[in-house]
Amino acid sequence: MAKANGKNSKQNEKKEKLDEECPSCENSSLVRDYQRNIVICEKCGRIVREAIKDRGPEWRAFDQDQRDEKSRGGAPMTYTIHDKGLSTKIDWKNRDGHGQSLSPERRSRMYRLRKWQRRIRVSDATERNLAFALSEMDRMSSQLGLPRNVREITSMIYRDAVKNQLIRGRSIEGVASAALYVGCRETQMPRTLEEVAEVSRVGKKEISRSYRFITRELDIHLPPIDPVNYISRFGSKLEVSGEVRTKAIEIIKEAQEEKLTSGRGPTGIAAASIYVAALQSGERRTQREVAEVAQVTEVTVRNRYKELAEELELEINI
Repeated sequence: MAKANGKNSKQNEKKEKLDEECPSCENSSLVRDYQRNIVICEKCGRIVREAIKDRGPEWRAFDQDQRDEKSRGGAPMTYTIHDKGLSTKIDWKNRDGHGQSLSPERRSRMYRLRKWQRRIRVSDATERNLAFALSEMDRMSSQLGLPRNVREITSMIYRDAVKNQLIRGRSIEGVASAALYVGCRETQMPRTLEEVAEVSRVGKKEISRSYRFITRELDIHLPPIDPVNYISRFGSKLEVSGEVRTKAIEIIKEAQEEKLTSGRGPTGIAAASIYVAALQSGERRTQREVAEVAQVTEVTVRNRYKELAEELELEINI
């Protein structure tokens, strides 16, 4: 009942603000501009109030349940931390709220509180598993330069694997690396298995085995990787101009229309397209340089290059 009264009072407060009269034309139709934080008169355009403080939440609510459950204060919930970032953290500075040092008795007490807080945060085997795996995924994501949304999706995939008891009998690092690879594929920010294996503590073979297992057990259907998604990253590493990257994307789209990319590795197609575009633009790169960036063999680059040149009838000055 108290909750309902609180809602009514908030609604009335909002209604009273909107029903104010304009001091110039005495018009009661006022409009609030949330971007500029002002209230203006709809008739004469006078600014009735300005610099209004936004007392709403910092988060976005997509339904009424989320709106009721969340409050204004505190950090946002995240799946990248094993306790979703909702637990309390006790600082190690040994200073009070005024910045002064604690007495020996209070310092000893705070030490005991920190110790028990650390034990409580990770209380069972599942939380220990999540704490270790999520920290590993955060480390690998940082080394691969992945944004926050990829980390969130990766953490949710790993949590689903733990919930369905798919970790038993497998290494935590292998499943975590596989979940990271799946998360990259889902967000259209693909990283090759070789790149994930470079930052992981397990090999490519174990990552690919864990990847096939969790996609099958969790019923995850991933679309084929578009070679276009690799052009920007490979082009940056090769230090080619934007003109070369644009031409490479055009070559890939032509090849897709002619069905030349089916059954071919996306990294090989992207590498060959950049190689052809660089030759056409006069920014010559060797096949070895392109192959090292794309982490494929020179033979792959050469074969894909010949297929594109012959089937698309590209004019290349060598």
